[in-house]
Amino acid sequence: MSIGFYNSVGFSQSPQPNVRITTEPPINKIIPFEAEASTLQSPVKLTLQAVDATGKALENAKVNLKIFTPPKNPWFTTDFPIVEGTKLLDIEAIAPKGQLQFQQILPIRGNYQLQVNVTPITPNAFTPIKQNLNLSVPENGVKYRNFAILAVILLLVGLGGGWVIGGRQETQPGEIAPQRVRLLLSGAAAVAIVALLAVNLSAEMAQSQTSHGDHHHHTAADSAADHHTSAAEPETDNYGIVRQQGLEVQLLGDNSATVGEPAKLQVQVLDQKTKQPVSDVLLNIKTTALEDGWVPFAYQGIPDATGKLSWEQQFFDGAPHNIQVEVSPQPNASRQFSPVRVQKNVDVEGVAPPLSIRLIVLAYLTGIIIVGLLVGLQLKQKLRLQY
Repeated sequence: MSIGFYNSVGFSQSPQPNVRITTEPPINKIIPFEAEASTLQSPVKLTLQAVDATGKALENAKVNLKIFTPPKNPWFTTDFPIVEGTKLLDIEAIAPKGQLQFQQILPIRGNYQLQVNVTPITPNAFTPIKQNLNLSVPENGVKYRNFAILAVILLLVGLGGGWVIGGRQETQPGEIAPQRVRLLLSGAAAVAIVALLAVNLSAEMAQSQTSHGDHHHHTAADSAADHHTSAAEPETDNYGIVRQQGLEVQLLGDNSATVGEPAKLQVQVLDQKTKQPVSDVLLNIKTTALEDGWVPFAYQGIPDATGKLSWEQQFFDGAPHNIQVEVSPQPNASRQFSPVRVQKNVDVEGVAPPLSIRLIVLAYLTGIIIVGLLVGLQLKQKLRLQY
């Protein structure tokens, strides 16, 4: 029995096939996306490597990866509240050496969950792997510094206001402030809250109307641009399809997206004459934000046996994006050709933060001012009692 127990423990603790993850830069140096950064922020390079029990790379594998953003936390929200608790990326790729490597900007702080499913292309070549990985991204230290500066300013404003108000009125025993001052502060707070609510609601309505207007404007502009491109280059049509050098490359999928929801995209490579799939090619995919030129996602790989590569990605910034796919031959492929490029634009609709989150942030800022106000009143009252 002891021998059997020992063998069972040894077996349970023996190495198992697994997926290893590495990042560049290291995880402790990754910071969330900064929308107003003075320099363009580069995406994080992530590498997933599937290995067997001996640590050897698994070959001829299919890797499905899903990345989910950190869960929602309305009390300590991030810069992109709509992105919290959503799917950031979903890609299924062919990995001849068991490796999936891509570049992705991580938009918010917190703990990202990566769901990895590795299966063999040849049935029963190895045991499939299902594994959940965690990637914790710390907050940018600049955000804490800026909030501390703002909190100190608001506290000083409240302190100064309490000091001034406390020196102008007589305070009755047992009162923290005179009745006229309390009524004045209550009325001012009520007016401020109503005014801020009105501003928030009107801003949300204006942004919604602007987003719809921009959507129609971009659609018309894109149609005109597509028509001009079609006239200049007959091999390109209006639907993300390029026919060159005997190849037909199709970039299909959603033409519009919404922040917080993944957009479905697909590229397929066919023989222009026979319409048969072409799989011995390399695909270089790059997504670019058109307004500022930063790259949220990039991947280089190969299509499957049907000449397809499908993925879902979320556009966390509410601005138009360009998706470009460059198709080039593999080094040992029988068909050699110059790189073929196909691209399309995706209009992204921004979503304003929920009103509840705005009110929570407003409550924090108002609370800091009130604390300063009460401290100022108390200090002034104690000073008057001394003299």
